[in-house]
Amino acid sequence: MSRLHVHLHVRDIVESVRFYSTLFGAAPTKREADYAKWMLDDPLVNFAISARGGEVGLGHLGIQVEEAGDLNAATARAQAAAGSVLIEDGVHCCYAVSDKSWANDPQGVRWETFHTTGDLTVYGADATAAANEGAASCCAASNCCG
Repeated sequence: MSRLHVHLHVRDIVESVRFYSTLFGAAPTKREADYAKWMLDDPLVNFAISARGGEVGLGHLGIQVEEAGDLNAATARAQAAAGSVLIEDGVHCCYAVSDKSWANDPQGVRWETFHTTGDLTVYGADATAAANEGAASCCAASNCCG
């Protein structure tokens, strides 16, 4: 099963959490001072917001896969669609550890295909520096974190 992923950059995290919790009829499944994520089953979406200095609005879209083996197929489709992808393995981003790839659509919208393998207690670059200096970080390579 795959899940649509939407990540928005917001001005006010508290007001945005209130708005989306009311809209979705559910509290976030993950909540940090600058980040919130809803893993919704209806609609089937991973909806995330962050207040980390990025331009307000759409950060990126994505396809999250549940099984590691499904990531190769999703990445191959992204590469066929875009012509090239940026592949990142074991990156620390958005309070998670993931294997992922990035592609741009014809309008320049960034699409992430990813499989999450673990949780982190810090957002991204901080975790990389603390846990494994010099490791790949989506925040540095693809700027997903704003």
